[in-house]
Amino acid sequence: MLWLKAFHIVAVVTWFAGLLYLPRLFVYHAEATEPVVRERFKVMERRLLVMTHIGAALTFIFGMATLTWWLMHVPGYMKLNYWLHAKLVLVFLLYGYHGYLVRLTREFAEDRCRRSSRWLRIFNEVPALLLIGIVILVVVQPFKGVG
Repeated sequence: MLWLKAFHIVAVVTWFAGLLYLPRLFVYHAEATEPVVRERFKVMERRLLVMTHIGAALTFIFGMATLTWWLMHVPGYMKLNYWLHAKLVLVFLLYGYHGYLVRLTREFAEDRCRRSSRWLRIFNEVPALLLIGIVILVVVQPFKGVG
């Protein structure tokens, strides 16, 4: 079980590297004016998105494996841990954010993104806020046994 948790955390860190850095690349891309620089950003964004996909997939696999282990070994685990329900909602939002990164990567690759660098800077903060919420829920477990 501890191995599953460890690999889940490594996968989450990998995923978050992309979730946090890819939007920052978008900011620089949106501000770039030279065609050669814009083309370089397209390559960087595409490659980083691949790593982000891998981190997201491994996060899902190891997260589901960890959850399955708990469900098999602790009767009523989901009923005892309402913090986990809230965490899963935030994780679902992260996967939605990830999906929007895919869309933005495609728009930048096709020179169709019209978002301002200011909007992209604000958008870049979303995964950090979700991460704070997830870490607090996992560590503090504020709703444990409530209900």
